[in-house]
Amino acid sequence: MGEIKAICISEKRGTQKHAVEEARFITEYGIEGDAHAGNWHRQISFLGLEEIEEFRRRGAQVKLGAFGENVVADGFRFKELPVGTRLRCGQVFFEITQIGKKCHSHCEIFKQVGDCIMPREGVFARVLHGGTIRKGDVLELAAGPLPLEAAIITASDKGSRGEREDKSGDTAEAMLRAAGYTVLHRVIVPDEKAEIAQQMKEFADEGIALVVTTGGTGFSVRDVTPEATLAVCERLAPGIPEAMRALSLRITPRAMLSRAAAGIRKRTLIVNLPGSAKAVEECLGFVLPSLRHGIDILRGEAGECGRK
Repeated sequence: MGEIKAICISEKRGTQKHAVEEARFITEYGIEGDAHAGNWHRQISFLGLEEIEEFRRRGAQVKLGAFGENVVADGFRFKELPVGTRLRCGQVFFEITQIGKKCHSHCEIFKQVGDCIMPREGVFARVLHGGTIRKGDVLELAAGPLPLEAAIITASDKGSRGEREDKSGDTAEAMLRAAGYTVLHRVIVPDEKAEIAQQMKEFADEGIALVVTTGGTGFSVRDVTPEATLAVCERLAPGIPEAMRALSLRITPRAMLSRAAAGIRKRTLIVNLPGSAKAVEECLGFVLPSLRHGIDILRGEAGECGRK
């Protein structure tokens, strides 16, 4: 266990990082506003305060962030942590992906003093679960799985205007809580593709495990929830809506008219549910046990789905 001594970013590549008091860490991306963030395995860099202090005792005058590190913390010698180690700071989780790096072009510090500690002492990580970190926060080895969180998006023009009670959202929330999920967010938005998609993106950036939508999956010209889902998902999970339609077809042939979709964005599973409370109870109740296993696989906390 240690303490965050500095959070450092640079808005442009090739410029020295500078310290900030707090920063938003985005799932599978890095620090918001940092030029080195992105969809790759070196989203965040860590360096121990003691290693920096040792370097300073050799006569080098360096500020925190000068080696290109994003996070400086005491209490850790990061290079001794194996790849795959998970760290936690509040609600933010990291996974170490690389220890050290090869310097292809010497940095300004190397040119000045003939050495740089980042290639041998620094480590790199990806963000598994996003959130805000402040200077002085506690950093620790992560024990146990990532938090099991959920968010509910109800797509309804009338509901967004307060003209209709959100009974389908009520049902979804009760079922998710009963299944062990912490429901962090519940929103009602109009049937507008851009607004629905934006909510999905924000929840995925946060690292929420499961986002369910209710409504907007039919044939009406205003039903655009599947289109919003397809627009934001990086990979599709067609078996989930297929299973729900197969179940519903036992009850009514009109289930074939459902256009519900499901897919994955970053480490978040997004599933479209019907707009009625009864249909939500039937469909979500049918798929919910299997969704948990899929989420565990998505987060690297379980193996694949083959039967023994």
